[in-house]
Amino acid sequence: MAETRKSGLKFKRLFSEYSYAASFVLLLILAAVVSGMKGTAFFRWTNISNIFTQTSTTGIIALGMMMVICAGMIDISVGAQVAIISGFGIKMLNIFAAANLAPWLSVAAMLVFCLLFGLLIGTFNGLLVSKGRMPAMIATLATQNICRSIINHFGQGGPITISTKTEAGNGAYNALRSVSVGYVPLGNIRVPIPMIMFIAAVALFCVIMQRTKLGKHIYAVGSNENAARLAGVGTTFIKTAVFSITGLLCGFAAWLYASRVMAVAVASAGSLYEMDAIAAVAIGGTAMSGGRGKVLGTFLGVLMFKIIDNVLLMANVPTFLTRAISGAIIIIAVLLQNVYGSGAQVSARRRVNAVSVGRT
Repeated sequence: MAETRKSGLKFKRLFSEYSYAASFVLLLILAAVVSGMKGTAFFRWTNISNIFTQTSTTGIIALGMMMVICAGMIDISVGAQVAIISGFGIKMLNIFAAANLAPWLSVAAMLVFCLLFGLLIGTFNGLLVSKGRMPAMIATLATQNICRSIINHFGQGGPITISTKTEAGNGAYNALRSVSVGYVPLGNIRVPIPMIMFIAAVALFCVIMQRTKLGKHIYAVGSNENAARLAGVGTTFIKTAVFSITGLLCGFAAWLYASRVMAVAVASAGSLYEMDAIAAVAIGGTAMSGGRGKVLGTFLGVLMFKIIDNVLLMANVPTFLTRAISGAIIIIAVLLQNVYGSGAQVSARRRVNAVSVGRT
């Protein structure tokens, strides 16, 4: 009886740790089956690179969302952040081009502006939560409404475009466009620049979350904030930092987004990006209550949602139903976490409590 119980607990732990990998493999098998039945080439490099390119923006945002959720909070303002940052980013690009800056220098200056703007918004969110003691949901909901209202006001509901009336403006347009359509040749294939940026960001955040004190403190705060505080963790700093980093990532994602669309439709820019990011984090195995999650899981979660879109498209499922299916996947993922992930979550909290007792 004891052996059976021990085996059951081991299975729960393994499922909790690696469910995202199993889901990804099963999804690839499903994609191969549907692709074979429909006579399409799902595993062509062109299709694979397109999946990475199309998910790079939301994927980078999802990395920040994973950090916030691991810390036991949530940020629903990320889509609005992308909208306002990309909109004003294009306005600034027009100003830089009008000042006759070199095209690539204008694009680089736009990137710096987007990063700083995102950092500012993210830090504002973090201070509302950490210093203002506001619930993260309420604080980021307020920020979402503020950002949407401001960009809609300045954009007058229409698209914000790059001015190409001058030679400098045309050069800036082409330089920004090359960010999203550019590639690096690797043998007989072309690796898109957004794909490289996304993978590099994933690698960086793997190191941050698994190898640095910041990452360990994020997990500690999400597991048990009071115990983490008693263990000497600066919980106020951690709360502010995760939102600041998420804002920084939103700034970078907004720059990528602007390079892809080249004209920001302020009414719909970044729409439902928060939904996509949260969904990717959830099916990637991150505990929605905080304290547990893997960057690799989020990475695979982002890809899974795009692969699901591909499979549904190949299966001729109506486009309007894809969001309903995505919502159902989130429900299933969180329910499975509750069933199989509770043991791992309790173990994580016990480790933090043990550290706290040792320090006191």
